[in-house]
Amino acid sequence: MDRMLYTAMSGAKHTMDQQSVVSNNLANVSTAGFRAQLQAARSVPVEGDALLPTRASAVTTTPGTDYSQGPIERTGRTLDVAMQDDAWMAVQDGEGVETYSRRGDLQVDSDGVLTSVGRPVMGDGGPVVVPQGSQISIGADGTVSAIPQGEGPEALVDVGRIKLVTPEEGELTRGEDGLFRAPPNEEGEPGALVADEDAKLVSGALEGSNVSAVDTMVTMIDAARRYDMQMKMLSSADENAQRANSMLTIQG
Repeated sequence: MDRMLYTAMSGAKHTMDQQSVVSNNLANVSTAGFRAQLQAARSVPVEGDALLPTRASAVTTTPGTDYSQGPIERTGRTLDVAMQDDAWMAVQDGEGVETYSRRGDLQVDSDGVLTSVGRPVMGDGGPVVVPQGSQISIGADGTVSAIPQGEGPEALVDVGRIKLVTPEEGELTRGEDGLFRAPPNEEGEPGALVADEDAKLVSGALEGSNVSAVDTMVTMIDAARRYDMQMKMLSSADENAQRANSMLTIQG
């Protein structure tokens, strides 16, 4: 019966972990550029001082990411951009480290810095800065152009270029903040990818989340039912143990 307990207990824990991932995916079904998290489990033998080779438990593997492209929708907003194919946009995290994102609903802060959800968008030599009050346009290669306030189209000037990269498959690592990072360099410091001059983006459009609301809801319901079944297995194992103890008890 303890075999049943190991299986049901570890399975229930994995199911709870899976529900956390599924809930996070569902919460971001409308987040631009969001990449769905994937969850999996594998069985491993129970190890320790009291080794029981016949016992196995379920262990959650390292969560993966679904890198498939989400739907691209036209918005007409000049600061909305959608990365094409496998391109990623470089942004700066709270510690000043270069990270990568597909979220393209850009803003200009009070200092004129181009940002994505409050994070500075990186250019060739640092964060992209635009003149305050200027009319902004973004080219397919990431070039940011501006017309100063009160000037005509003839005053159009390039003020920077958004850094776009195209990582190899599996090269990026997802952080707890939802941003993706390059592998550390030889010194163990945060790495940075080389800009891809051929990477393109679509201006006036946004890439939606690649999370399917219907599939995610089905997965959530399935996980909830599986958790109920595992709880019933634990209860059944406890009842069986009590009955076995009762049968073996010698009545005085």
